[in-house]
Amino acid sequence: MDATKRPLYVPPQMGLYAEKHRLFDMMQDLLGGLLIHRPENPLDFLIRQLKFSNCDAPRIFLLGPPASGKTTIAMWLSKQLIIPWISQENLLTNEWSALASEVQEYQERKQRIPEAVWAKLIEERLKLEDCLCSGWILEGLPDTRELARSLQVMGIIPRHVVMLYAPDIMLIERNLGKRVDEVTGEVYHTTFDWPTDENIGWRLKAPEDISEKETSQRLLEYHRNLPGIVQSFGKSIKLINADQPCADVFWQVLSHVRLPPRTHAPFSPRIILCGPPGSGKSLQASLIAEKYGLINVCCGQMLKEAAASGTRLGEFIKPYLDGGWPVPDNIVIKLLSKRINRLDCYIRGWVLHGFPRDEDQAKHMPGAAIYPNRVFFLNVPVETVLERLSYHMLDPVSGERYHSLCKPAITKEVNDRLLINPKDMEETIKSKVDLYFRLSSGLEESFEDAIFINGDQDPQTVFEYIESYVVNPLPVKELWDL
Repeated sequence: MDATKRPLYVPPQMGLYAEKHRLFDMMQDLLGGLLIHRPENPLDFLIRQLKFSNCDAPRIFLLGPPASGKTTIAMWLSKQLIIPWISQENLLTNEWSALASEVQEYQERKQRIPEAVWAKLIEERLKLEDCLCSGWILEGLPDTRELARSLQVMGIIPRHVVMLYAPDIMLIERNLGKRVDEVTGEVYHTTFDWPTDENIGWRLKAPEDISEKETSQRLLEYHRNLPGIVQSFGKSIKLINADQPCADVFWQVLSHVRLPPRTHAPFSPRIILCGPPGSGKSLQASLIAEKYGLINVCCGQMLKEAAASGTRLGEFIKPYLDGGWPVPDNIVIKLLSKRINRLDCYIRGWVLHGFPRDEDQAKHMPGAAIYPNRVFFLNVPVETVLERLSYHMLDPVSGERYHSLCKPAITKEVNDRLLINPKDMEETIKSKVDLYFRLSSGLEESFEDAIFINGDQDPQTVFEYIESYVVNPLPVKELWDL
């Protein structure tokens, strides 16, 4: 950046660096922490935040009615994600805070614990190093609107809010069979989840509050507070049906929390579409470029335009295209790098198809400053490719293209004069498809975040799949890979 010039020119590479290292999200967290906590020494506060804060650390509220399986799901998530599990019970059993004993005194006097006390206790727990570094899952809290607002004022904002739901009749019946291992805290059930170890089975005990009357009272209290909780978190709540096997509920919750929340950071899509001939790359590229204003970069079309430009480079490329030979990789990469590194591609984003075709081309992309953030492979069987391409015919009079199955000629006169391009012959198509699969055998391994989509379906359905992965954040595999 040249500070002597006005207006300031920000190199496009700075945007790539900021996106790669998530500087926008980092600055947003730091600024939010300053405004919420208002420390006396902001610099020391920011240093501590940078030392411990982790933009990818899970922060989860797991809510739901009694007997919905919150405890079991929370314990499994804690083990799977290696994060602290926090609940009302273990908040009080730990002797790490003077407030814990104060809350126990409320319980001994059978008095309602004030929301401010709960909020302060939770705040102290979440400020410990294990929660700051690894994240946390808060089970069953907040259970009232007042507590939810108190936590929000303190800056305790979850990245995911999961709420389990199930019919009350089922919850009451499920609660009657609940058994707890007092040694490990694991929850079992007499019907659905009895331990295989007999020693564990002998020491299981029924909790004190599982009678039908007490469960009904707790459900009534939960439904009374539910509207306020929903109002506190709004559309960020993910509802999951708990009236199904516990393992299914767990995997649904895990799949949801593995997805990073939406971010307000500036984002320019840089998309690569890979697939055999006839997989629909050109169609999907045009659809997504038209809807989101991206630059549509077709490698084959770019080479044809360069050959027709009359330049020295074009004269070098033309014999390769006329003879049906592949253009050397260094020339292709040079042209692509020049096009993709223009300012319009940095600002609007781009979608590239027809490149890379093999592993070697993919390895040369970083050197040419080609950094995609979405890579799609459209998987289509050979039979579908032949059906899509080998039935193409051309009207030499109007120049209109027809397809014997999908777009036949309207009149017999037009149909009689249709011609088949030698490139659309079945033998030619098979050789192209075989060449693609032979060259691209190691291409998929070059992109660890590649997304594989079944291209053998309606084009609009394929487009919706691609669109959903473009507009939503991708999972952070470094932390969440299972």
